[in-house]
Amino acid sequence: MTVELFNQEFQGILGQLKSFLLRITASVADTEDLIHDTYLRALDKLHTFRGESSLKTWVFTIASNLAKDNLRAQKRWVENVTDITKEAALSNREFFQEAMKIRMTSPNGQYEAREHIAFCFTCISKSLPLEQQLALFLKEVYEFKVNEIAGILGTTEAMVKYYLHTGRSKMIHIFEGRCALISKTGVCHQCSELNGIFNPKQNTQEELMKTEMVRAAEKGDKEHLFDLRMQVLKEIDPFESQASALQLHHLEHNREVMEKYLQKNED
Repeated sequence: MTVELFNQEFQGILGQLKSFLLRITASVADTEDLIHDTYLRALDKLHTFRGESSLKTWVFTIASNLAKDNLRAQKRWVENVTDITKEAALSNREFFQEAMKIRMTSPNGQYEAREHIAFCFTCISKSLPLEQQLALFLKEVYEFKVNEIAGILGTTEAMVKYYLHTGRSKMIHIFEGRCALISKTGVCHQCSELNGIFNPKQNTQEELMKTEMVRAAEKGDKEHLFDLRMQVLKEIDPFESQASALQLHHLEHNREVMEKYLQKNED
């Protein structure tokens, strides 16, 4: 593996690597730092790469290890993160002013329910134990095989299957009780509320019905609903989508709110 070939292949996986790191850190700044550190670490260890795995798997292993070191010192978020961050947003005039500015001026400032579904999963997944969160994204969104994930996480295939089963079950349970798109008793209405704010002339119900999730929810197939969420995440690049500027602004707000919330409750 020459440096030139490595650089070419690294660029080829950079988009997926960035979105993966953003989704597990919920921080643009941390993502950029980890991308930089991953590249330097990989370049320094390039002589050890023997092609026993794909370069993508090897690089994701380096990035995951660096991310784990970064994240283990942080407290996990809570399941009702959307309630906490929504309450904080309602009293934050600057947040909405900046959001509306982005909406009006940025080519990546659109709002769509599908984008928010992906955003919501990112935030709630941070309530999972770290290994479960990593395994879920690696398998369900970035399509690594179980044996590859075992190598990336430095564990056994049996443990990866456990992480996937428990993580998937936990996320299904959380959304079943919180997502109003799925359950009429769900407490979260952010998709419809935000659509009303950013697209006041648009019929919110018609917009939501465009998502197959809503139609599938009526059939009560929880596993299929989870798979549909994962399909949405696969299709959306949080750095390049037509809503990226708006959603990244929202994510930064949520991260700041959760850091303050966790610090306050720790004290």
